[in-house]
Amino acid sequence: MAIKVEPALHMVGGAGETSYATNSRLQEKAIYRTKPILETAIAELYGTLLPERMVVVDLGCSSGPNTFLVVSEVLGIVGDLRRRLEQKPPEIQFFLNDLPGNDFNNVFRSLERYEKKMEEEKGDLLVPHYVVGAPGSFYGRLFPCNAVHFFHSNYCLMWLSQVPRGLEGEQGVPLNKGNIYIAENSPPQVVKAYQEQHRRDFSTFLKSRYVELSIGGGMVLTFLGRRNKQPTSGGLSCMWGLLAEALNAMVSQGIVSEDKLDAFNLPIYAPSMQEVKAVIHDEGLFDLEQAQIFEFNWDPFDDTDDDDIVFDNVLNGKNVAKCIRAVSEPLIAHHFGDAILDELFSRYAEKVARHLLVEKTKYTVLVIALKKKA
Repeated sequence: MAIKVEPALHMVGGAGETSYATNSRLQEKAIYRTKPILETAIAELYGTLLPERMVVVDLGCSSGPNTFLVVSEVLGIVGDLRRRLEQKPPEIQFFLNDLPGNDFNNVFRSLERYEKKMEEEKGDLLVPHYVVGAPGSFYGRLFPCNAVHFFHSNYCLMWLSQVPRGLEGEQGVPLNKGNIYIAENSPPQVVKAYQEQHRRDFSTFLKSRYVELSIGGGMVLTFLGRRNKQPTSGGLSCMWGLLAEALNAMVSQGIVSEDKLDAFNLPIYAPSMQEVKAVIHDEGLFDLEQAQIFEFNWDPFDDTDDDDIVFDNVLNGKNVAKCIRAVSEPLIAHHFGDAILDELFSRYAEKVARHLLVEKTKYTVLVIALKKKA
């Protein structure tokens, strides 16, 4: 039976060393990199509709400094537009959506600090707004029909709604033995199961958002993907493969149960742009306004453009491990227990450090802008 991941899927809360708030620079870089696409989408929407009240939803908002970064960007864009058009400031209502396990207490504790900062930066030009938490699935219906003007999502759509069906194999023999994601030695059935689950989820997502968006509404979606046609290639497959290596080493030493490892598969998928476009085309609900591909170094604190130079592979490995731990710890702890976490990610950091001496691997980031068809 496929496992529902909603109870366990959320980022690490709080503001500690392993929290998402402390280790979300990769997501921050994506928000800044895609700002021109966001500006174009919001400008077209606002210039066409000139709404007195504008509803914006940030899917997978999690907690930490990035939570209000998108809010700030939208406020700035709309503020500039309404002044140029000499319009009265609209009320902008924000819904910060994430799964129920998200640290919403952290989000709302930081709201007062954020509002004070906005007042200091924008003064009387601040656009009135409200921020509302809305925990729920990324994929299913969340809002009334035609209630939303704009959806934004940064990375959350790489997560699947559930572990793909059928990976348990026949007669108790796991299909993806020793792996936790699609690997080079994964059989074709595993690849097919992941592809079909992604297709179902993204199709459901598009249908849900189409009903919720008002006429003229749109979305900007950013998620990890891959450049190559083959799902076993790319930085994400390699990254999770190294974590699987660390788990297998702990199995060989009796620290982790082999059965536990064989039963663990990540509910995540890195699609190609071709796969994303195919689902959009098949559903026929949205016009694809923009589609771009970016790349970022594995270490979110490595801002160098050189593809060959690694200045400190040990530090890079530790940074990557903290970043991955911040997004995967709850799932791993839910399945294996939290006693293995420190040892696992210490081993993982070492494996990443060794890998980066051989190849400076990068994340592939897909970004698309969609507009609802009339």
